[in-house]
Amino acid sequence: MNAPQAIRVMVIDDSSVVRQLVQQLLAQTADIRVIGTAPDPVFALRKMQQEWPDVILLDIEMPRMDGITFLRQIMATRPTPVIMCSARAGSGSVLTAEALAAGAVSVIARPQLGVREFLQEAVAELAGAIRAAVLAGPGSRSTLPAATPARAVPLAKLRSVKAGSREILHDAHWGAGLQRYTADAVLNPPGLEDGYRPPTARIVAIGASTGGPQALERVLGRLDRRCPGIVVVQHMPQRFTRSFAERLHRLSGADVKEAEHLDMILPGRVLIAPGGKHLVVRRDGLQYYVETLEGPLVSRHKPSVDVLFRSLAKAAGSNAVGIIMTGMGDDGARGMRELADCGAATYAQDEASSVVFGMPKEAIHMGGVGDVLPLDNISAVIEKYASREPQ
Repeated sequence: MNAPQAIRVMVIDDSSVVRQLVQQLLAQTADIRVIGTAPDPVFALRKMQQEWPDVILLDIEMPRMDGITFLRQIMATRPTPVIMCSARAGSGSVLTAEALAAGAVSVIARPQLGVREFLQEAVAELAGAIRAAVLAGPGSRSTLPAATPARAVPLAKLRSVKAGSREILHDAHWGAGLQRYTADAVLNPPGLEDGYRPPTARIVAIGASTGGPQALERVLGRLDRRCPGIVVVQHMPQRFTRSFAERLHRLSGADVKEAEHLDMILPGRVLIAPGGKHLVVRRDGLQYYVETLEGPLVSRHKPSVDVLFRSLAKAAGSNAVGIIMTGMGDDGARGMRELADCGAATYAQDEASSVVFGMPKEAIHMGGVGDVLPLDNISAVIEKYASREPQ
């Protein structure tokens, strides 16, 4: 069997020291290959047309074009996992929030001084971020150039061998042995043991990834305290979800907060899953609450949309509403099908309004989506369930 190809990385940074050092450090890894470096996005794009990378490592401040502008262009034309690595990044940085909203998979904050020592110490973290980014995989859009498709891990090329709660993925490009956990690693599938689910108020669960921060701003910004209780998983690195929830709270008429263990799900309240923890919905009589749990990455993510959707299917059944929005990969597709099988109302954001039509597309293909909506119609659908009698 042929050895799997290395992950191809393009490094775009105006610092020659950073470019050379990152290339040298990543050369020590057997599964990552830097295919090129560039001092700015304009020069990088010329190189990338010759060989498109699997992951882009991108600075924020550069001449001729800044990194966030380039990131938006990439996500609009040829979605590719992008890691921002910059001295301007940080958990409270406005530029970091913009990068995540524009579709960055993760953000690495490097110091302005001592960058050589930092990169030498952080090479394992950087390599891990690159491996995680490529496993997230891009979605597909009709605007992708047909003659030069992105090389990633498309679902169609994968076959899985169930191993308990794990899937061992085999791909023609990356080879065998890519392991990921399913929601079984956190929760049992919905079944008879979940018992009768009495009529309650509707509970809305939303899952999003690439492009999700901006999409959630538009959806939640139109809601007020009359909305149903909402739980959200947005793929976002740890340390950023609290500030993201605070920003949404300022924009929305609803009460938006980062979820804490045992928070109640109430009308007019939106709970955002904390980065690095799974968010699970539980029921106590006619009331719902959340738990934040440790555990492995599920569908390559923590928090995972699959885990959230499965927990809602178990706790609420036909009292649930599931919404899957813009994002790379397929997290949430299985959970959406489980929601639909339990009688929940299910919706997906349409391709035209999605930054990346990956997660919605896979959920549709798996048969769990009842209706497909443009982004601007999602708020109205959520509001509809605030006035509906429970079923």
